[in-house]
Amino acid sequence: MLQLIIKPREEWNERRQEFIYTKGHTLQLEHSLVSISKWEAKWCKPFLSKDQKTYDETMDYIRCMTLTQNVDPSVYKLLTRENIESVNQYIEAPMTATFVRETPGPKSHEVITSELIYYWMISYQIPFECQKWHLNRLLTLIRVCSIKNQPPKKQSKRDIMSRNAALNAARRQQLNTKG
Repeated sequence: MLQLIIKPREEWNERRQEFIYTKGHTLQLEHSLVSISKWEAKWCKPFLSKDQKTYDETMDYIRCMTLTQNVDPSVYKLLTRENIESVNQYIEAPMTATFVRETPGPKSHEVITSELIYYWMISYQIPFECQKWHLNRLLTLIRVCSIKNQPPKKQSKRDIMSRNAALNAARRQQLNTKG
């Protein structure tokens, strides 16, 4: 969870010739499957695409991420560049110690939407409570489930022979024998 602190401000309104005071706010944000589902329902396009988001789309995603109740919509206009940068860093953070090596080969060009991620959750029997996890952590769990559910790859005779030769050499050295 990310906590954004919006500091109180004092600004000058040129038109009215008066100072405007805004109070500080604290927002609790969560980058999760729930947030993405809300955003995709509104914008009718995949969030996890490589397309650059517009300012309005970005601000709306921050609204979708907000867990804090009854936030005045004008609060989002007070977000600073630093606030938005911290949101982006939070979105990109792995949020897990697990590292999954990408296998060489052709990359899938499948469009990933929230419904597809829900399908993966159902097919791997991942409980729906995980939809509130940080999205990168959930996607890592899905990758791990995918890898662990694959049948073991059949080794070639060459691989088996070289592995056995290495094991035999290690045993000979350990036991101080010649064979």
